Amino acid sequence: MGGRRTRRVTAGGGVRSFGELEAAIMDRVWAAGRPVLVREIWAHLRPEREPAYNTVLTVVEILYRKGWLARDKDGRAYRYRATVTREDYTAGLMGEALEASTDRVAALRSFVGRIDPAEARQLRRMLDKALRERAGS
Repeated sequence: MGGRRTRRVTAGGGVRSFGELEAAIMDRVWAAGRPVLVREIWAHLRPEREPAYNTVLTVVEILYRKGWLARDKDGRAYRYRATVTREDYTAGLMGEALEASTDRVAALRSFVGRIDPAEARQLRRMLDKALRERAGS
């Protein structure tokens, strides 16, 4: 989806964790990787959750109004797609968690202590690259 518009998620920009059904719906939309009908979302939720179709439709509409989903007309129905990637959403939550800390360095130290060594090495490479790019600006 080359033309996909991604919403910039920034700390303090209203990112919050989704409610249980909102999270399940967003998981289905992200997993699909393409615009989906409410009926498709509902069908994938049914075996484990058993929500009513109208409940799923209402929550999808709420996510649309909040800006988490975009929609395109497809006959008499709409196909919905995420306006932000799962990764950007997660990064927004991480940013908000860091903003909530009174000691950001201690929070970062604690986070780094919890990730596995391979992730720590990858994080180091990304930080080094970001610092080089900023120095070149």
